[in-house]
Amino acid sequence: MSGWWQQIATTVAAEFSDVPDVSQATRIVVRLGMAGLLGGLLGWEREHAGKAAGVRTHMLVAMGAALFVLVSQQAGISPADNSRVLQGIIAGVGFLGAGTILKGDAESQVKGLTTAAGIWLTAAIGVAAGLGQEATAVLTTGLALVVLWAIPLVQALAAKRAQKSPPRR
Repeated sequence: MSGWWQQIATTVAAEFSDVPDVSQATRIVVRLGMAGLLGGLLGWEREHAGKAAGVRTHMLVAMGAALFVLVSQQAGISPADNSRVLQGIIAGVGFLGAGTILKGDAESQVKGLTTAAGIWLTAAIGVAAGLGQEATAVLTTGLALVVLWAIPLVQALAAKRAQKSPPRR
């Protein structure tokens, strides 16, 4: 009977062999953690703006995208073949983003485009983190936050100025 338990223990140990050492475990935690953190920042901004896709959604999208590329790297997929993984992520997240877009009664009433674009960008940031391009992921997140925070302020300022100034003839 002890032979069975030994075989079970050996099989379970082999199943967890994708993380052979502490440096690989650290790499996984850093990449997935970074993806989750950066996705969470974008999600926090969207949630703060009252949008449906918030912190958890953005974190999960970023971590999922990071995991897809990380696992494919661990499996030894070549960079050329990894492009198919990226294509799948891009298309799949596109469908997820499409679910956030709502069209109102009037033709000009479309809502959710910014949230959909944010989810798509969040996946790209997750891919960057998963590929070990953490600096690029951080810089992109910073630029995205500038777009989401600064552009509305500039638009509001321009609208105020337009209301104050007399119409031109």
